[in-house]
Amino acid sequence: MNSYQKALEERKKQHLLRTLPLPPEGFDFYSNDYLGFAQSKSLQSEIEKANTSIKKNGSTGSRLLSGNSSFALEVEQQIADFHQTEAATVYPSGYTANIGLISCLATKETTLVCDELIHASLIDGARLGVSRKVRFRHNSIESLEEKLQSIAGQKLVIVESVYSMDGDICPLEQVAELCTAYNAMLIVDEAHAMGVYGENGEGLVQELNLHNRVLARIVTYGKGPGIHGAAVVGPLWLKEYQVNFSRSLIFSTAPNDHQFASISAMYTYLPFASADRNKLHKIVAYFIQKRKDSKFQWVSSPSQIQSLIVPGNEQVIKLSTALRQGGINALPIRKPSVAEGSERIRFCIHAYNTNEEIDLLFRTLENYLID
Repeated sequence: MNSYQKALEERKKQHLLRTLPLPPEGFDFYSNDYLGFAQSKSLQSEIEKANTSIKKNGSTGSRLLSGNSSFALEVEQQIADFHQTEAATVYPSGYTANIGLISCLATKETTLVCDELIHASLIDGARLGVSRKVRFRHNSIESLEEKLQSIAGQKLVIVESVYSMDGDICPLEQVAELCTAYNAMLIVDEAHAMGVYGENGEGLVQELNLHNRVLARIVTYGKGPGIHGAAVVGPLWLKEYQVNFSRSLIFSTAPNDHQFASISAMYTYLPFASADRNKLHKIVAYFIQKRKDSKFQWVSSPSQIQSLIVPGNEQVIKLSTALRQGGINALPIRKPSVAEGSERIRFCIHAYNTNEEIDLLFRTLENYLID
């Protein structure tokens, strides 16, 4: 048995082994399709119309070689206009956007100041760079200011607007004020806010009118928008910088025009989805009300991500199994994805979930507690 196989065996013993499951039967409380766009016939129709003029199946190369197109540039300008900024740079996925942006900005002249709970893709981007890295306590303005006070030179603060595991929201206005006070640049990952917040689904930064105080936002399309890909939006010089220094952009085959067509159609459709956003916010409010009466340990979250703490990998798997047997699909999040002792069931709420489904969820939890 080689060392790789031994590592797999060790994961099995610790109830950590990951697999690739097929979608199960039951009510969806686990996917990132918050608005139901991934299954929307209306959006599908818009995408089909946008694809009618596309002539090539593939992009044939990276954006810097043969993979660019006038259509791609038009869509990127559409994205920039929607997000009220100068430029946008599309990446094949949120992961490639995060590692590409952060790694190329993480130079020797820069100190990265990161919330301790930023996403793994942002952490990987920081690791690929050569800058000094400093972490501050999650959502703590006091801790952030303490770090910024102690750092000389170029500073780059990295946060998420809505955090993917706890579902809580960054105090963006206060963070932006500190960044201005200490001459630090700010990057906000809007993965779980895109489509969900803002008058037209622009994200939390624009809802708070902070877009002119943020260097870059990563807007991800595989969650609320229901498609695939991501974009970095910001000033024109930042796009030029990525074209020259972002390795995941330079050395990746470009998204094909079909993907750009899907992105364009989604942006056309998004402003007309206010009913879906309102449904989502109402069903989240109902879930939170039910949560307040629950005897379990919940993370305090106002968003569509609700986490129930169940310490221990074995225990969280047992609860997930009991929920699935009751018709509720919600996944266990285990160490090392979260810190030991903070293992959890993460419930993702959707515009298409109903009060009755949530009632069933909480009844199943109560029955498990009694058993």
